[in-house]
Amino acid sequence: MLYRHLASQEEIDRAYDPMRGRDGAALIADWRSRSARSRQHHRLTPDLAYGPTLAECMDVFESGIEGGPVHLFFHGGYWRALGHAEFGFVADGLVASGITVAVVNYALCPAVRFGEVVRQSRAAVAWMHSHGASLGVDPNQLSVSGHSAGGHLCAMLLATRWEEEYGLPDDLIRGALSISGLYDLAPFPWSWLQPKLQLTGRDVRDYSPVLQLCRVPAEVRLVAGSEESDEFARQMQAQAAHLRRQGCRVESELLSGDDHFSILDHYRPGGRFIDEIAAFHR
Repeated sequence: MLYRHLASQEEIDRAYDPMRGRDGAALIADWRSRSARSRQHHRLTPDLAYGPTLAECMDVFESGIEGGPVHLFFHGGYWRALGHAEFGFVADGLVASGITVAVVNYALCPAVRFGEVVRQSRAAVAWMHSHGASLGVDPNQLSVSGHSAGGHLCAMLLATRWEEEYGLPDDLIRGALSISGLYDLAPFPWSWLQPKLQLTGRDVRDYSPVLQLCRVPAEVRLVAGSEESDEFARQMQAQAAHLRRQGCRVESELLSGDDHFSILDHYRPGGRFIDEIAAFHR
């Protein structure tokens, strides 16, 4: 077996390629169109730099509430595709609820090594905590969410030694919502993704959240869709069990009727993710 019960690359690819059978171009075009409307509709600080490279930037959708909470969203794309331009639409419901939203961009594999993607996600949080007041938000009211690869990055944010490595409080994140996340990287060196990700054994060990201690006392929500492959649900439950063994506050749920992409509709105004993220700040 290459990974658990999966004996071949074909089986791994089938389990971990949610775009199979989908019109990916149409899906991404819709996200871009919706995001363009969001950028026109809201008060926006575009491409705000949080690091020294061009990829290290974020679109900040302002709520207009002085001293209000701020939420960072990390996009999916299996660490090797897409960017913040496709995901501005996630801000609509949150801004309407009084939450400023930063949609984070980061460099992609193989242009950078996998660990650099993780480092950049941490740098975005560190920047917002240190500089958020200049945007009119309360940096002590900071939460995060992410989809797919972004769900993995959120989990790695919770495994960060913030005080030891950044000089920031370990409780800087109030809550984390990981959506259809990947928490065990072990199948991916055997998958269609490996030519892009170029994962080493050390990468799998160092960047699999199921192998890391949770170092942030945040409230954690893990969700996946019932229409995704069984591996997404299994990875979610494995991460939930891993966190519970450490005494973390975590809830996990399989959302009925949702697949890997329709699950993002819960960011629409009035959607369940809006309420769940707002609850992090109460």
